[in-house]
Amino acid sequence: MKDRITFENFSKIDLRIGTIIEVRDFPEARNPAYRLTIDFGELGIKRSSAQITLLYKKEDLLNRQIIAVVNFPKKQIATFMSDCLVLGAVKGKEVILLNPENKIKNGTPVN
Repeated sequence: MKDRITFENFSKIDLRIGTIIEVRDFPEARNPAYRLTIDFGELGIKRSSAQITLLYKKEDLLNRQIIAVVNFPKKQIATFMSDCLVLGAVKGKEVILLNPENKIKNGTPVN
């Protein structure tokens, strides 16, 4: 278990629902990954690098809703600028994406 945080610290994390609208290979990444373009509704379009190639094919990710942290600073990953962090449950090298059970409006906050 990681260090405990306060609710105030947790409330600073902006978790939102988004829909993946584009998936590209990312051969420049150190570990196998995709470059994702995600629609967050009123928040706009954001991009993320995701190491999810073991369990997901590109075509399976298109139009899939996910949960992401949208208030991290931009991060350079190889030749790509990531501006959100897609969330997943990690088991070894496998990552299972977190997503809403039902279709919901892009940009909806997750609390």
